[in-house]
Amino acid sequence: MNRLASIAILLWLCLSALPAHAQSCRQALVLGLDVSLSVDVNEFRLQREGLARALTDPEVMDAMIGAPDNRVDLAVFEWSGQYNQTLLIGWTAIDNRVTLRAISDSLFRQPQGMRSGRTAIGAAMLYARDLLRERPGCAVRTLDLSGDGRNNNGIAPLRARRQLAGEGITVNALTVEPDPARIVLDRAGATVLSRYFQDNVITGATSFVEPITGFDGYGAAIKRKLLRELTPALSWRDAGQ
Repeated sequence: MNRLASIAILLWLCLSALPAHAQSCRQALVLGLDVSLSVDVNEFRLQREGLARALTDPEVMDAMIGAPDNRVDLAVFEWSGQYNQTLLIGWTAIDNRVTLRAISDSLFRQPQGMRSGRTAIGAAMLYARDLLRERPGCAVRTLDLSGDGRNNNGIAPLRARRQLAGEGITVNALTVEPDPARIVLDRAGATVLSRYFQDNVITGATSFVEPITGFDGYGAAIKRKLLRELTPALSWRDAGQ
C-alpha cells in the first residue's frame, strides 16, 4: 500500500470516529418540585400534571428545540426534607418533540417520591448543584425550584446559594402562595414568601421569582417561567457567542 493510500485510510478512520451531527448544549435545566407534606394529594397532582402539560405546550416545545444544533438538557426531581430527593427524569437531551412527549407521559405515570414533613430548600439546591456538575459543558446552567414555604431543615438556603453562585449556576424560583385571604405583603408590596426566596434562594444576573396563588395556577405559571428561562439561552445562541 503506497503512502498516499495509507494517509487516505487514516483520514477516513478519523472522520468516521466523529459524531454524524455534533451538538453543543446551550442550557442545562434542572426542575425541582416541592412535595413536602404541606403539599396535599390534590396539590401534588396539579403541580405534576401542570409541569407535564407545560412541557408539551407548543411555545415551550419551540423554545426547547428551536436551536437543533444547540440543545437543552433537562432533569427533573422532587424534594422535601434534607434527605428526601427523588430523581424523576435523569439528564435527557431535548432534540425533538417526541422526547418531550415521552418525558411528559413519564411525569403523568410516575408515583410520588419519598417525602417528609420538613422543607429543606438548601438541601434541594445542593442536590441540583450535584446534578448540574454532570453538565459542565453547557453554556448556561439553571435550577428552577418550586416551593410553598420557608426552609426549616438542613443547610440554610443562603449558604447553598453562595455555593451555586460560585459555580455560575442561575437559580430561579416559583413560589406557591396560600389562598388570597392568607397572603401577607411586606413593606415593598411583595409577598413575604416571594421576598424570602429573593433574599435567600435565587441567584444570577437573570434570576427571578414567579409567584402564584394556589397550585391550580401552576401549569400556566411554569409555562411562563420556562419561556422566560429559555429565552436567555436562545439569545446566547442567536448572538453567536
